[in-house]
Amino acid sequence: MTKVWALARFVVVYELRLWAALFRWILRRPVPVEPGATRFGYIGAVRMILIAFIVVSAIEIPILELMIPWEPVANVLLFAGVYGLIWMFGLYASIVVHPHLVGPSGLRIRNSLTLDVAIGWDRIAAIEVRRRSMPPGGQTQLEDGVLALGMASQTSIDVRLTEPLVLPVRKAKGQPAGTVRFHADDPEGLVEAAREFLPVVTESQAATKNR
Repeated sequence: MTKVWALARFVVVYELRLWAALFRWILRRPVPVEPGATRFGYIGAVRMILIAFIVVSAIEIPILELMIPWEPVANVLLFAGVYGLIWMFGLYASIVVHPHLVGPSGLRIRNSLTLDVAIGWDRIAAIEVRRRSMPPGGQTQLEDGVLALGMASQTSIDVRLTEPLVLPVRKAKGQPAGTVRFHADDPEGLVEAAREFLPVVTESQAATKNR
């Protein structure tokens, strides 16, 4: 019963946040971020897929209305079709209004409402542009200490950590990762912004650390 309530709570909260994202997108009111932070989108990898789903859903609504002769059934399907169409717009909006963030406190890697991983700059050893295609196995994969958080089965940025960390990613199942890979539409811009915040290790500091 506890699991059922937890699932129900998750669904309700997810729906409310989805609607909030939709309204923010429509009203062009982005989610506030810390001073000095820069937003980086990642919807480019899935934009055409989402648009295709939205168009198909919009076409299906009047077709089903004409094909179903029973008014009660047609009304139910009409409601479900309209709600599904709005939900798809909400999913699109949730990706737009929850971008990756590069700011004074660190790097935040996000994916709509399902992923929000914050990593402080003191935990990052290096960050670089590296475009990769992911093997079959889902958009989130952890293998040999490498956590891949893909979009449309691709990543474009590699983040090497100073030491393996257990990150709040459900599919990681509590296993540590020493490298994180994720996708951004402008990987060069994100990496350039991130490197401005990375700690500068001088030769003397490096020598002291290696003793």
